[in-house]
Amino acid sequence: MKSILGISAFYHDSAAALIVDGKIISAAQEERFSRKKHDASYPYNAVKFVLNDSNLKLSEVDYIVFFEKPFLKFERLLESYLAFAPKGFASFSMSMPIWLREKLFQKKFLFDKLKLHDKNFNDITKIHFSEHHFSHAASAFYPSPFQEAVILTLDGVGEWATTTLAIGKANKINMLKEIHFPHSIGLLYSAFTYYTGFKVNSGEYKVMGLAPYGKPKYKDLIIKELIDLKEDGSFKLNMKYFNYVTGLTMTNEKFSKLFGKKPRNPNKDLLTQFHMDIAASIQEVTEEIVLKLVTSISKETKIKNLCMAGGVALNCVANGKILKKNIFENIWFQPAAGDAGGSLGGALAFWHQELGNERKVNKNGDDMRGSYLGPSFNDNEIENSLKNLGAKYEKENEDNLIDTIANELKKEKTIGWFQGRMEFGPRALGARSIIADPRSDKMQKQLNLKVKFRESFRPFAPSVLREDVNEWFDLNSDSPYMLLVADVKKNIQIPMNEKDQKLFGIEKLNIKRSSIPAVTHVDYSARIQTVHKETNLKYYKLLKKFKEITGFPLLVNTSFNVRGEPIVCTIEDAFKCFMGTNLDILVCGNYLLYKDKQNPNLLKDYKNKFEKD
Repeated sequence: MKSILGISAFYHDSAAALIVDGKIISAAQEERFSRKKHDASYPYNAVKFVLNDSNLKLSEVDYIVFFEKPFLKFERLLESYLAFAPKGFASFSMSMPIWLREKLFQKKFLFDKLKLHDKNFNDITKIHFSEHHFSHAASAFYPSPFQEAVILTLDGVGEWATTTLAIGKANKINMLKEIHFPHSIGLLYSAFTYYTGFKVNSGEYKVMGLAPYGKPKYKDLIIKELIDLKEDGSFKLNMKYFNYVTGLTMTNEKFSKLFGKKPRNPNKDLLTQFHMDIAASIQEVTEEIVLKLVTSISKETKIKNLCMAGGVALNCVANGKILKKNIFENIWFQPAAGDAGGSLGGALAFWHQELGNERKVNKNGDDMRGSYLGPSFNDNEIENSLKNLGAKYEKENEDNLIDTIANELKKEKTIGWFQGRMEFGPRALGARSIIADPRSDKMQKQLNLKVKFRESFRPFAPSVLREDVNEWFDLNSDSPYMLLVADVKKNIQIPMNEKDQKLFGIEKLNIKRSSIPAVTHVDYSARIQTVHKETNLKYYKLLKKFKEITGFPLLVNTSFNVRGEPIVCTIEDAFKCFMGTNLDILVCGNYLLYKDKQNPNLLKDYKNKFEKD
């Protein structure tokens, strides 16, 4: 038995993953344990979890793989600062001491951190380094259901690469082409995230959610001034408008002049139609770049399968467009597409590429096991935690529980659903979810403002039975990881009248657009999760029961957390969130908690507990 521990850390979304004999056993992000969103520190708790989960001591692990190469990254920083000198001295002088103290000697730094887990761990030669984009590519290809595939990786930046094209065949990955820093779709999108007043590396999906409220008025200006885009999708950015190479901000004064406004200050400035139009414009530009890239690589390679990873692969609107165009016969997205997934990719790359081990393709789907790879809790652990928290609970058998919850959902109750193993990746997939009735036209606003404490424009995703997806959405393929957007079927849409069409931006939110308004975005789209009995039987049974009662085989599914909080990991996290929000019911395993039966002294003010994300 050979075990490999994969680690990603020190930029954002630190994580750990464990594979044994090439099989994915467990994986988790550090933020879930530390309760710090996008935690970038050494993932002590995540490493501890994956080791404990397999009853392994660190000294018993055969190999440890870090997801990128610090020396290459250091080379890129030095070369970039030299190329733009003397600009950027402030940024240079801030980053260098950290590099010289910690990052440049990362092997020793990692060794010292790893020793905290096991004093008998004394073999530094077990530590290996993968390349950032190779880790992403490996995380996309090796767990995929394909024997051969084109692999496209798009993100901010790794060591040098920002966009890479590779081909995976059997157990090998061959890197073909790269676009290098500072030219990056991820950083271009992040520049607009910063400009519209959201947090870089966490607010990009808000820009995507805001885009349908606007019109892409600035698309041509972006393509004319900011990016030199070729027909094959390769591109160069016009760096005179950006500040991220040498400065402490993403954009500069020239960028602001080009669009006629300064970056939005989120603490002072409201979102206006201008910001919605900017969001719509950069979203369309991103889609155009991605579509040009995948079209050209399809023609060039003639391979029918596509795998994607990297932060840009979380842009589920662009993903939906790729699928709709039928450029590839099959597409598979790594659910932990961002840097967290690099921990898994690094480990898999080492097993197959370095050690040369055979790869067996899973004929029944992918190897991610639904991405349910985190901690779980048995009945004893749940009951002990609830007792210690002073909670009032009832225990039900599974059939009664599912029946009760389906009926409570029908009454428009909002429910914290805590089941089985926690998801790996940014999406809640029915293990750490808040669920609700999609038929309610008040639900989107209510969940955003009273439960999630976040912007009212943010859309919610539907979880839908896989066999029923095509009756409700223009989609007839698996989307288990909520990484595809498709339109709601025409026959259940409610067209907007002339008066509705004239409404400004967020006012459009109050218009009922379909018979499932809580999951229908303003452009009649939805970000879909298909639910499969093979990977999440309990959640599947709940959807089935809800369909039996209402005729609707779908539910609203949003992550179990509030704005700025990582998704809940433990029973304690779930109970705190339940007691600090307007959730009506909490279900942990087969334990049922009603808000109105809890001790009112345990109610918490949760709204300002976490920093805005």
